[in-house]
Amino acid sequence: MPLHSPAHNTNKPLQGVLTLCRGSLLLLGSLLLFGCSQPTSEIPAADNSPEPVVESTSTPEAVQFSGEDDGTIFLAIEENGYAHIFIIQPQGLPLTRITTGAWNDIAPTLSPDRTQLAFSSDRSGFWDLYTMNLQTGDVTQITDSPEYDSAPSWSPDGQWLVYETYLNENLEVSVVSVNDRSAEPIPLTQNTASDHSPVWAPDGRHVAFISTRGGDSDVWLASLDLAGDERYQNLSNTPFASENYPVWNKDGSQLLWSSISQTVGYSGLYVWNANEPDRAAHWIGDGLIGAWDETSERVIAVTNAPNQYYITSYDLQGRLLLAPSPLSGRVRGLTWGLVDLPDSLPASFAQAANDVPPILWSPAVTPGPDVPNQRWYVVPVQDVQAPYPQLHDLVDESFNALRERVILEAGWDALASLENAFVPLTTSLEPGMEEDWLYTGRAFAINSLMANAGWMVTLREDIGAQTYWRVYIRCWVQDGSLGEPIHNAPWNLSARYELDPRTYEQGGEYAAVPSGYWLDITSLASAYNWERIPALPNWRTFYNGARFTEFALTSGMTWYSAMQELYPVEALVTPTRVLAPSLTPTNTATNTPTPRPTRTPRMTFTPSLSPTVTNTPLPPTATPTPPTIIP
Repeated sequence: MPLHSPAHNTNKPLQGVLTLCRGSLLLLGSLLLFGCSQPTSEIPAADNSPEPVVESTSTPEAVQFSGEDDGTIFLAIEENGYAHIFIIQPQGLPLTRITTGAWNDIAPTLSPDRTQLAFSSDRSGFWDLYTMNLQTGDVTQITDSPEYDSAPSWSPDGQWLVYETYLNENLEVSVVSVNDRSAEPIPLTQNTASDHSPVWAPDGRHVAFISTRGGDSDVWLASLDLAGDERYQNLSNTPFASENYPVWNKDGSQLLWSSISQTVGYSGLYVWNANEPDRAAHWIGDGLIGAWDETSERVIAVTNAPNQYYITSYDLQGRLLLAPSPLSGRVRGLTWGLVDLPDSLPASFAQAANDVPPILWSPAVTPGPDVPNQRWYVVPVQDVQAPYPQLHDLVDESFNALRERVILEAGWDALASLENAFVPLTTSLEPGMEEDWLYTGRAFAINSLMANAGWMVTLREDIGAQTYWRVYIRCWVQDGSLGEPIHNAPWNLSARYELDPRTYEQGGEYAAVPSGYWLDITSLASAYNWERIPALPNWRTFYNGARFTEFALTSGMTWYSAMQELYPVEALVTPTRVLAPSLTPTNTATNTPTPRPTRTPRMTFTPSLSPTVTNTPLPPTATPTPPTIIP
């Protein structure tokens, strides 16, 4: 079934920089006019690897759809701060890691013939595109540049990849040949907005992608038979909502994408019908990212809780086909198809499956004074500026390990100055924060002044009835070797002060996507067990209630049980505030003004033949003395 669109005109000749036809010959001739690029090298599979020993999780046993062949699901999942590619075969193969290393492999996508997997990786030190032979496991590098290249999507003939790349201080969409390394990439978009996540339509003449050129992240459609502004059409056009991850079904008749709504409507997965282009997309279920099956009758979806990701499945009527099953980390890509894998997995797959991720940190008890009733105490955190630079003795090692990782990934010590760490009961926080995790010693708040200086931005994520934030910090080195570009529009909390009733009621508005390379501190902190904290219900009118910089290591405890690790129960039920056990007690200044009366004489004159001077005392006045500091 062909794709129909008001912007599609098959009779109009091709215009502009990009010259593509249904076959590959015309495009190949255009590419040969460009200069040569650096040759790429192949990464052979490891030899003499042991047979795969697959670690099963709770996910694989739950992924059962039917008695027929349900194909293979490819996911990029973060573990220990790095993303690797995993596979699941619902009819037998449990969750299996097929790539490993101290780098990231993200955004997997199957080739039309289902023999190769294209993905993005920073294994060379910079983000480039790669392809993987699914029979042998051999990996081939496609692009080789310091610019960020990611989110590949195959052309219908399997000769080209459309992808996102960081050019001219923002993300753009380009096309590159899979087989001709001498051909330069061809730009498809040239806009100051963020254009990313492209997917090639099965008709070969359209590319859907995400763009912020309308103010927030919407789904746009580019016709390859048109040029100029006529080429682009906004498909979603949803103010105060952020779309992501478009993907076509097999015949191009429907387009699936995810949406995060900030006002009305549902967040989740939407389907747009290409045969009814003027009709709004309809909601089918929850999901951050989705993929079609081969029949276009089901979708696999990744959903999330505030700090947990799940895999599930729906049909097009929104009926749940698979109960949500937990995944081990954040998902950075998803694809689904009928893949004929060899009976014995390739050696590189076996090596990755046997890899055991290292433990990032472990608690170490600091020797100190005995605390009654086996309670814990807070300990100093070295070289950190904060009102009270202390943390719970069971979590300070995690913070220190996270801090070292941030220095490595961002290039600077972003956690050296904190807005808050431990807060004793003698200190009152803002209204509504009486049960904040900062009181437990198991939380910290990043210095929010970095946002004013342009070194930190936040993206809003509404999950259920609560609002959460994804925090990015700017990398010190901006050559592409650290961090990634930000894709979607961040949330400007300060816009509420611009006297616009709409932005005040919404608690802000979308801001322009900042340029440069950034580190997702929320995702990295999660690898070290630090969870983000939800905003207070009144955050739209109470700036500090957003709590966008706060992270907590709860260890599954409630706030009250965490408080009992530091304080006796009596301290939690009485209004009298006491200090928590600490290795570094501080003195408390107390003001004690003592008024004392004084007499101020004033000179007066009495006229007489013999003038005399008379002092007339005035009524006593009280003058306070300076406060006395009691240590």
